[in-house]
Amino acid sequence: MGFAQSLKQQRNALMKTEKKLYLLQVAENGISGKTYEKLEENEKGLLEERNEKYYLKKRNLKVVLTGGAFDILHAGHIYTLEKAKEYGDMLIAVVALSETMQKLKNRKPIHSERYRAFMISSLKPVDLAIIGSADFKETIEKVKPNVIVFGYDQEPFEVEGVKIVKIEESLNPKEFKTSRIIRELGL
Repeated sequence: MGFAQSLKQQRNALMKTEKKLYLLQVAENGISGKTYEKLEENEKGLLEERNEKYYLKKRNLKVVLTGGAFDILHAGHIYTLEKAKEYGDMLIAVVALSETMQKLKNRKPIHSERYRAFMISSLKPVDLAIIGSADFKETIEKVKPNVIVFGYDQEPFEVEGVKIVKIEESLNPKEFKTSRIIRELGL
């Protein structure tokens, strides 16, 4: 094995470790002391303690954040998630709160927040699915994305220090639209 190949393997191993720690950090809103104690020494060396939780000292991963209701999963959602993943190393998908859906879509969700998050987290492009908060700024602070990707039918907004991307294209929106599917099923 040559020097360049060895260096590449080390970089890949570090990236894998960083990805694992970042996912723990987001899932636990900071890595708990209990989780920290179970980590390997090399993993602990990448973390620093703040307010009784542990966080990555430095993040080299490019994190992408996207979100939606994801109430009735369809090909349009998968297309958007795949496109969003192209903008970084990790994709965090935020599932809208039921109250948010009620307010924005003027209907109750068919599936619970936990069910929707489970379904989205099972998809290949998604590294982690989380349930959003009433204040999207809290979610942004928790995830600290480099990029936020909005779907073709979402209204983007600016976030300081974060690249904003709006996916303009979509799969046939007349066919792959949750509201259309709900109407056709008579729900």
